[in-house]
Order: sequence, then C-alpha cells, then structure tokens
Amino acid sequence: MMGASLAGSRRIVAAFAVAAALVCGALSTPVTAAPDDDAPKTFQFALQNGMQVLVVPDHRAPVVTQMLWFRVGSDDDPPGYSGLAHFFEHMMFRGTKTVPGSQFSQIIARNGGQDNAFTTHDYTAFYEQIAKDHLRLAMRLEADRMVNLDLSDANVRTERNVVLEERRMRVDNNPQSLMAEQMAAALFLSHPYGRPVIGWPEEIRRIGTVEARDFYLHHYAPNNATLVVAGDVTPEEVRAAAEAEFGKVPPRELVPRYEFAQPERLGPTRLTVSRADVKVPVFQRLYRVPSYAEAQPGEAEALDTFAQLLGGDTTAALYRELVVKRKIAIDAGASYDGFNRDDGTFGIYAVPRPGVSLAAVEKAADAVLAHYLANAPAADEFNRAKTQLVASALYRRDSQFAMASTYGQALSIGLTINDVDAWPTRIKAVTADNLRKVAARDLILKESVTGYLRPGK
Repeated sequence: MMGASLAGSRRIVAAFAVAAALVCGALSTPVTAAPDDDAPKTFQFALQNGMQVLVVPDHRAPVVTQMLWFRVGSDDDPPGYSGLAHFFEHMMFRGTKTVPGSQFSQIIARNGGQDNAFTTHDYTAFYEQIAKDHLRLAMRLEADRMVNLDLSDANVRTERNVVLEERRMRVDNNPQSLMAEQMAAALFLSHPYGRPVIGWPEEIRRIGTVEARDFYLHHYAPNNATLVVAGDVTPEEVRAAAEAEFGKVPPRELVPRYEFAQPERLGPTRLTVSRADVKVPVFQRLYRVPSYAEAQPGEAEALDTFAQLLGGDTTAALYRELVVKRKIAIDAGASYDGFNRDDGTFGIYAVPRPGVSLAAVEKAADAVLAHYLANAPAADEFNRAKTQLVASALYRRDSQFAMASTYGQALSIGLTINDVDAWPTRIKAVTADNLRKVAARDLILKESVTGYLRPGK
C-alpha cells in the first residue's frame, strides 16, 4: 500500500529514501513569519468525539481528496512487534461485516475514484480521490472500518503473509533497501527510527490476532485522527458530512505516545554491504540532524536550502563537480528529510564511474562539502536553490493531493497550518552566512553513518 518516487539526479537518494521509508521510513515550530500571500485558505474545526478536521477549498474541478491521518506509525510498534503499524495499514483493507473483503476499494473504483494508504515512523494515512458528489460515501466507508474491521484469524494470517512477501520483494531482494535498513539502524542507535517501518521479518511473523485487535482498539480512533478534505467543497458542507458520518464514532482510550531520548553518538560509523546482486556501487552518508519539528528558527530551512544547493538537480554542486567537471561519477546528489517528530537526516551520495573507487568519490564529495562548510555559497547558486524550493511549494498548490498531504503531514508531526503557509517566506529569509553556519554545526562526522554498497560476495 505504500510507495514513493523521485526523479532526476536524486534517483539514487530516492531509492534509499523509499527503502528507508519501507524498512525504517517543510516546516518549523511556530515562529514569527507571515504566511505567503498566495497560500490556500484553510478552515479547521473539531468534532465532539475529538477528530480534528481541516478543509482546503479548491473549486477548479468538481472533485475532492479525502485524507485520514492517524497519529500512529512504526514508532508506536510494541517492543518485539516491529512492522505492526504498517501491517495494520494493510488490515484496514480486509473489510468489515457490511463491506467485506476488498469491497472498499471496489466501491470507490465503481464510483470513479481511487484509494490507497501509506505508513511512516510517525503516522499512517488513508486517502480517497473521488467526485465531490461521493464525498459522503468515502466518509461512510472510512467511518465503518474505523469501528467494524474484520479481525478474524484468517484475515490476520493472510495479511501477515502478504506483508512478509512485500518485504521479500521490496527489501530482502533489493540491495539498496537492505543498505538503507542497516544505515538507519546504525544511525539512530536505540531510537525507533532505527527500526524498519515494514518491520524485521522475525517480528512480523509474531503478529497475531491479539496484537492486531489491541493495536486497532487503542490507535484507530477518531480522537487520534485528523481528517483533511481538499477540493470543491465548502467548510459547511464538510462539517455537516463529517458530523453525520464520523461524528457517530465514539472516542476510545488511547495508548500514550512515547517520547524517546536521542542517545549520544560517540563517533562516526562506517559499514560496507557487498552482495552479488549489486549492479552498481554506491557511496552514501547520512547525518543525524534536527528536523523541522525540533529545529531552531531558520535551522531546518537552511538545511533544506543546503540540500537543494548541493544535490537538488544536475546544476547542483555535487553533480556539477563530480559528474560534469571531474567525470569520476555518473550520479551524485543530496537530500534533507526533516518532516519527522524527532530527528531528521541529511544525506549525500555518489555513484562512481566504472574504474573509479568508492573511496575516490567519497573523498571528492567530502571536498565539495568542506568547501561550503568553510565558505558561504556564491550568490547565483544560493539564490537558485532558494528559488527552486519556493517554486516547488507553489507547484504543490496546483495539486489537491499535494496540498492535502502537505497539511496532513505537518499536523501529524506537531506543526501548524501557519508553518505550511509561511514556509516559502522562511526559505526566502535564509541567508548565505546562516546556511554555512548551520551546515558547519549540524553536519559533523560524529553524527553520521557512511555506507559503501558494492558488488561482491
């Protein structure tokens, strides 16, 4: 049920990012910043049962995107049962007494819509995109499976086998996914971000009906959910429909979310994964850095800008130096993953040309990084990076799904609507000197894991 894709020069980082989302896994805490003038108008309210609701009117087409975000992810997996949150995302498609089997998705499809879901460390989200006339139908189906899910032994056993097969296909048979799993475990030490979202295979096999039922009763409740509706609707229409369909679902007693301490890293970690099925060698380094939810004002925005400057596309510094100028790599880039309740990650990578060693591309990438840690970036590349980030935020507003996702993700990790709306303004406010200072402070080897993925036995 879970997927993601990226393009361009980030394709190797994308592979690791998708792998990390499966096997493990932009905006800051409120500060004074004016929302962008073109930000969508949004409306928030709560139902009496505790469900939070956000409406994003978008009248360009008679369609709606409904997203239901539960504040539960793999961080909430009980000890010894990693993968339970992801497993339960699957279970939500096993049907109820009134809508048995796979009829949920069939009904949505017959009415011209589509549906899916995804799980991360911090949240689980379900969505439907459908004509506005069928919004009540989508709400009714979601409300039904929030209370009437079929958790029979047969369904649990079947879906557990489905998840194990998914892991075999997407992780165990994918060397980049295995590498991501190992690097995350090494980077986060005892924090649950080091556990794979999809779960360790031995622990997935332990999941039974008792564990599934307990997880359902204590997490899949209206008072643990945020409903986001973007589309050709008014706040009044959504309120009436939500109260009619979701309002009758009673709240439940929730399991408190744990607050995890971040163990101190005493030094850098290096690991090498050699496998016969590796097609091309890859160098990658991950740094543990502050996320948007915990960063100081301007810190996460500076990291986002630095990642764009270093590796956002084929004009960025790493690609320009290693691929175009020195011709020692066929790809290189960087990324910042900061949308988390706890720590984020900053990654760099390079794929060497045939005949070039991983050590050589690592040394070259470190030289590029060292240059920017010691010197503020040139005005043209700095401004281009910020312009690209701001443009990407504006382009997301052209998509109902992207708008609903951006707001839902932010609210699920403890951010606010203002954090979303003011993000372009905050990116514009990043200075070249602040970028250098933040990067020099946060990108330190002690907080890193360096990985080599290469062909071999």
